Amino acid sequence: MEKMEDRCKDLKDSAVDLTEMGHSHYHPGTFLSARTAIGARYRNGAAVLVLLFFIIANAGCSIAPGMQAFGLKQQSRVTVPAASQDESPPEHIKIKPIDAQLIIELDKKQQLARSRNQSATQNQLLIDNYVYRLGPADIISIIVWDHPELTIPAGAERSAEQAGNMIANDGTIFFPYAGVVKVAGKTLTETRALLTKKLSKYIEDVKLDVRVAAFNSQRVYMVGEVNEPSVKKITDIPPTIIEMVNRAGGFTSEADRRNITLTRGGKTYRIDLLALYENGDSSQNILLEPGDVVNVWDRDLNKVFVLGEVNGPGSFKMNKRRKSLAEALAEAGGVNQNTSDPSQIFVVRGSADQPGIFHLDASTPDALILADRFPLEPRDVIYVDTAQVVRWNRVIENVSGTVETLNSASNTNFPLFNGSN
Repeated sequence: MEKMEDRCKDLKDSAVDLTEMGHSHYHPGTFLSARTAIGARYRNGAAVLVLLFFIIANAGCSIAPGMQAFGLKQQSRVTVPAASQDESPPEHIKIKPIDAQLIIELDKKQQLARSRNQSATQNQLLIDNYVYRLGPADIISIIVWDHPELTIPAGAERSAEQAGNMIANDGTIFFPYAGVVKVAGKTLTETRALLTKKLSKYIEDVKLDVRVAAFNSQRVYMVGEVNEPSVKKITDIPPTIIEMVNRAGGFTSEADRRNITLTRGGKTYRIDLLALYENGDSSQNILLEPGDVVNVWDRDLNKVFVLGEVNGPGSFKMNKRRKSLAEALAEAGGVNQNTSDPSQIFVVRGSADQPGIFHLDASTPDALILADRFPLEPRDVIYVDTAQVVRWNRVIENVSGTVETLNSASNTNFPLFNGSN
């Protein structure tokens, strides 16, 4: 590098000499000799510039075009931002090799998730003890046995809803002899006991039955990737999230069963129904409440990205959030056998919770055993680096135009420098 700097200094000195001579007194012999010398130095300078480009290209890959992973050894070059201001400052991510030890650790985590027993959760107890409570706009049917005068006849042309008693906005109904009775917030059993107590003052040995003819007071909202998104009424059947999804026609083909959000009271909660279906995690089967909004997300966010030296780079959707590294590489057409460096395959995970970079050396085919056991996560980026010889050829290709220009300039006959008039 010191020699190249000296050569560049000589070129600058030549330009200074020429400038100074232009301002000096004219002397034909001296000026002719100077022009000849400067012409030779100019041609040498052009040759030096050509050599300089080759030296820089051969010195390192920093000027090579495209993305490069040769500098990733122990940790990333960039820092990952913290998820919140309360967390510690971001640090460089350590690069983990994809080896047998890492696969064993990942398998243990998956087995632990499958073995969790959620049958005794508080949520399951709420489902088991669920009872429907009456509310405004509900219609109830009251039948007093042996007293047809107190029972509004339904008849052949009147449905139970038409013949029933609608609960008013203030939560009350009117019934003969019982008067105005507040029933909102009560169960059917509690309503039956209340009416029996009031009618017992006028009727001996009261026998009556109370049923809900129409459930109108309580609703939940099903939106997103379900076949029939709409408002669903809450009935006497426990309104679990699975129950409401089934009432909405089930999931569409684009639904992400691991990404379901429940909005309640201004807060949003995330639900993973696939954990319930596959691992029996009953804590995910939430008991819904009136006014809840359930949104089933699509799979557009459920993708992985394959970049670099592969035959078909792009983004690929995951099936139920399941895809291995080997599957992703296969969907991308495999690594390019002419340009790739299989020993430099990286999985970049930018998750705010657990970011990470994983490295796979697949220079031999048996390494694909590890690739098939390595599970990907949504938004993972797979990058296959370029072979060193290919990177060198690309550098030569990029500088060849400049080299040709400099070579052409060095062979040009300049009359001023050759001493001709």
